[in-house]
Amino acid sequence: MQDLLNWRLCSLVTLIITLSGCGNGDSMESFGGPTMGSTYSIKYLRDAGLPGPKEVQVEVEKILADVDRQMSTYRSDSDIERFNDLPANRCQTMSAPILELVRVGEQLSQESDGSYDLTVEPLMNLWGFGPQARVEKVPSAEVLAEAMQRVGHAHLHIDGDQLCKDAAVAVDFNSIAAGYTVDTIAAKLEAMGIHNYLAEATGELKAAGKKLDGSPWRIALEEPRDDQQVAERVIAVDGYGVSTSGDYRNYFEQGGQRYSHTFDARTGAPITHALASVTVINPSTLMADGLSTLLLILGPERGWDYAQKHDIGAFFVMRADTGFVTRTNQAFERLSGGKTE
Repeated sequence: MQDLLNWRLCSLVTLIITLSGCGNGDSMESFGGPTMGSTYSIKYLRDAGLPGPKEVQVEVEKILADVDRQMSTYRSDSDIERFNDLPANRCQTMSAPILELVRVGEQLSQESDGSYDLTVEPLMNLWGFGPQARVEKVPSAEVLAEAMQRVGHAHLHIDGDQLCKDAAVAVDFNSIAAGYTVDTIAAKLEAMGIHNYLAEATGELKAAGKKLDGSPWRIALEEPRDDQQVAERVIAVDGYGVSTSGDYRNYFEQGGQRYSHTFDARTGAPITHALASVTVINPSTLMADGLSTLLLILGPERGWDYAQKHDIGAFFVMRADTGFVTRTNQAFERLSGGKTE
């Protein structure tokens, strides 16, 4: 499943100190591997009686395989791609996770007045960012208008356990699937008795409990640069999901204008404002994932107002003539335990 990292920014750098045992039999275990065109990693504190990393990894990779089989837009046999291939006025029986994500997408679409949308794949392809993209370029007004006929969450509806469409839309879960995956992995870890962990997939993560030395998990938020990795800020996380969305890892330039891979579905065009990245912290990594994209689309003013209105913990990084400027709200400070560095 190569889609998520191709279009979704991964700008969280985890600062994890793996310590040796302290004489009580506890140890810090870790494993990881490839997933969704990127990687995943799991770190957890293994108390006496808890399963070893090989057993935990088997369960985690079952979840990753299920997500890939259901939600990948790079597999023609995935559940969502089989639905995307259907013509208008057709339905397909879907799994509960897919229907859950469609409902979340509908909520975010409605709350953003249609700017956020799960059906922007025709636009992604048209502008050169999608799985069927040909070349990065600004499309003509006529071609763009034709593509917009196949965009809009209003064309989707759920009927029982079926997902239906009244236009030839294509659903793309890239802005929320990784967050859903992390939440599902975290729930599995908890069910296995593991309560001190950091679970990460393609940059989306959730941390709970403590590290071996009793200190919290510390996460570095990366400065939105495409030339090197620089930590903008370090936060402590316990029991929350963290997601960052940005416009600086996947873009092209034409005629002196920068075109990002992040689209406003109302206009059919990439965002062009000064907001470079948004980090959201939320009890649900799924919601953190979707909300970070939504706020990035809305921009530095509308996005900030939305975060304030809905009490969303958000950390904004804007481009300025002198570099980058940051802005954070009280909800973010409260959920992240305040600035640690």
